[in-house]
Amino acid sequence: MQIADVQGEIDRELVSKAQIENRIKQVAKQVSRDYAGKNVLLVSVLKGAVNTMAAFSQALSINAQMDFMSLSSYGAGTSSSGSITIRQDLSTDVKGRNVLIVEDIVDSGRTLDWLIRELKGRGAASVEAFALLEKPSRREINVSVKYTGFEVPDEFVVGFGLDYDERYRNLDSIAVLRPEVYQGGQA
Repeated sequence: MQIADVQGEIDRELVSKAQIENRIKQVAKQVSRDYAGKNVLLVSVLKGAVNTMAAFSQALSINAQMDFMSLSSYGAGTSSSGSITIRQDLSTDVKGRNVLIVEDIVDSGRTLDWLIRELKGRGAASVEAFALLEKPSRREINVSVKYTGFEVPDEFVVGFGLDYDERYRNLDSIAVLRPEVYQGGQA
């Protein structure tokens, strides 16, 4: 889906499809060098990071296993509740593995911080993170993101996996959602 398909609901595009593809390829090249010869496990948090995981894993030049977790800290709202709930756990044992978390966005840092601690607690040999987007102005917890795609302003962004009320995930770029859409007004 393109911005033109939801034009009345989108304020503006922040990151184009081409920019996303190019940055993911750059990060994948670096990760392929960093993890050469290692048994890497990519862990993605559902549902938001699915698009990033697919594009990123295909851009890698090394073998990598993939697994998924479903975590929730948002519910149906637009801001984090601060409480992490596991909806679906990994099917892979991380003990002794080099884990690279693939995230869509790091906002407050709470979810990523929790996940890093959880995977280390399960015995992972190493745990690093790649976030397509970072929103540093919202950071509440100082969490390490080794690989970053783009820094975005403190606005409600959707697209490329990011949603509002399960909508806009299939938008092929990152865009700012008009406030009236999520504040109960008419789009």
